[in-house]
Amino acid sequence: MNDANSDDPRGDAPENHTPTETDSGTGAGDRDDRGRDPRDDSTQIANEERRRHTPFISAIVAAIGAWVALSVLIYDVGAAGLWNNVLVGGAVFVAGAYNYYRLVNDLPLSVGVGSLVAILGVWLIVAPALLGMTSGFWSTLASGLLIAGLAGYNAYEAREARTVATEPDAGAP
Repeated sequence: MNDANSDDPRGDAPENHTPTETDSGTGAGDRDDRGRDPRDDSTQIANEERRRHTPFISAIVAAIGAWVALSVLIYDVGAAGLWNNVLVGGAVFVAGAYNYYRLVNDLPLSVGVGSLVAILGVWLIVAPALLGMTSGFWSTLASGLLIAGLAGYNAYEAREARTVATEPDAGAP
């Protein structure tokens, strides 16, 4: 029985069925979109738009890392603060530049490097208090907040991209 007021937009006519809606029962050849992202088009477009900004974010993280390392020339910090900012800032700069390099050369973003930089950002948040930094306290704290947030976002994006790339085919047996 076909109800004209039915909420089913497909109807019962065979011409309204797409090849992906038919099932041979074997699991082979039922999909016509092999290799495509299984999510809907609006999600794909949003993900592509976010990934376009990822190299820019990696460059910002590297620049903030350089600022942390060079801020010891501006602020009069003690020996512990000096070594902390130089070593951690240098590591953040190198790791951020590495991720930027990978993205510019069409290589996937490294999840491990992004996660490491996020952890170093968290360290920069707590280090000024632990090391007793009075001069440069707020600069290091704010830099740590920015690094942790941006690098955490990069690590999330890298994990998301890897998940999409390694997802098993929904139509495969």
